[in-house]
Amino acid sequence: MPHPPIRLVAGLGNPGRQHARDRHNVGFWLVSRLADAHRAQLVKDAKYHGLTARLTHAGKAGGDVWLVQPQTFMNLSGKSVGGLARFYRISPEEILVVHDELDFAPGVAKLKLGGGVAGHNGLKDIAATMGSQNFWRLRIGIGHPGDRNLVGDYVLSSPSPADRKLIDEAIDRGLDCLPLIMAGNGEAATLKLHTKGA
Repeated sequence: MPHPPIRLVAGLGNPGRQHARDRHNVGFWLVSRLADAHRAQLVKDAKYHGLTARLTHAGKAGGDVWLVQPQTFMNLSGKSVGGLARFYRISPEEILVVHDELDFAPGVAKLKLGGGVAGHNGLKDIAATMGSQNFWRLRIGIGHPGDRNLVGDYVLSSPSPADRKLIDEAIDRGLDCLPLIMAGNGEAATLKLHTKGA
């Protein structure tokens, strides 16, 4: 069954040069690549507490798509995403959030609509701000340090060159599937991504 086209793609991360290479910034990496592919420039937008860009007719359905990289730090991502969504009357089902996923190995990328937020502070804040968990997520695997006490330092450090290569390949596959989900064909996008990523 078709769902509404995506009107907002939010890549999660932490602002500042010191965080640019952190595993936690995978969402920023993908959204930057998406903006570049459409020759769009992400510019500072104080109103929405983030860097934003507008892609005109990016989806097959013909509507504009907003890109945002919240500049609030991860645990306040909802301030940026929720503000943009409210102003442009974008429903949760029209939002795709791109984020790092500890439970997946580097190189794995998966799509899902709704579900829990699994302790991810960025997702938690977006769900609380939107009053709904029913938004799309593109989860990019970064691997797990093996000890929950090490997670904080792990997500705020750079992946090894080998892991970065795998993460970049997962981002490539995610970008490859975005036209389908942006056009409202989430099932086909999911099938394409999960088949190629198998």
